[in-house]
Amino acid sequence: MTIVQTKNLTKKFGKFTALDGVNLEVKKGEVLGFIGPNGAGKSTTIRVLLGILKATSGDVTIFGKDAWSDAVEIHKRIAYVPGDVNLWPNLTGGEVIDLFVKLRGSNNKSKREELIKKFDLDPTKKCRAYSKGNRQKVALIAAFSSDADLYILDEPTSGLDPLMESVFQESVIELKNQGKSVLLSSHILSEVEKLCDRVSIIRQGKVIETGSLNELRHLTRTQLLVEAKQTITGLEQLQGVHDLENKKQGLSFQVDTEQMDRVISHISQFGIVKLESAPPTLEDLFMRHYEVQEERGAHTGAGGDN
Repeated sequence: MTIVQTKNLTKKFGKFTALDGVNLEVKKGEVLGFIGPNGAGKSTTIRVLLGILKATSGDVTIFGKDAWSDAVEIHKRIAYVPGDVNLWPNLTGGEVIDLFVKLRGSNNKSKREELIKKFDLDPTKKCRAYSKGNRQKVALIAAFSSDADLYILDEPTSGLDPLMESVFQESVIELKNQGKSVLLSSHILSEVEKLCDRVSIIRQGKVIETGSLNELRHLTRTQLLVEAKQTITGLEQLQGVHDLENKKQGLSFQVDTEQMDRVISHISQFGIVKLESAPPTLEDLFMRHYEVQEERGAHTGAGGDN
């Protein structure tokens, strides 16, 4: 079942096209990672989904309703956390959490208390006294205390320390187990890797790839470290081998995933003593994808500043 869908979403500001035919889908019970460099169009997409901005063209639906004209109805069932939270300076953190939770019509006091404890927040302090990290905690506690069907999280852990990031990750996994849907926009790639079922990569206002992490691995390279009885030769001539380097521990290089079989067959004839392999991370995928795009752009004479 589809919870969020954008079809050919385009948003223009004057002559500038911020979003150019964006197709995005979040299914029920799924965590979709929405990643891309700064200025790629992540926050603009989210503002259109929230009904803050009106799409120039294209269809944008949440729960089957139009994101712009049915925004009020939709908001009853969603929770949103921005990357930079502004709170009422004279209210305490606890008062703000209560206000947000009441707006959603849910009133789960025990959940609220459990989250305040987990996120290590002092709810009696006035919001003006909070650091950025604590303001972020208030927004996260309010969102996770609400009984929403869709959680839209835009860079939600900015300002949080690593310990709190892991509490955040546990909370998202809990939502997923309850069959809730999450759209997670993030630049912390390890976070996306741990939490997301699928990933959509956006660049310069276009979604350039969507799929599960396994489906997107074709763009990545695996790091290998090999020690052999004999000196390994002939790797330079093999297709798909990159960044060959002799190290103390052995021969280090990267291999395109689709060439792995051939490369392993080649090095096995030299008598492998030790073979270490590091799986490609989303970060590799990200950098490699943009590298490929840049190369293509350079060859065709396209490109330009981002």
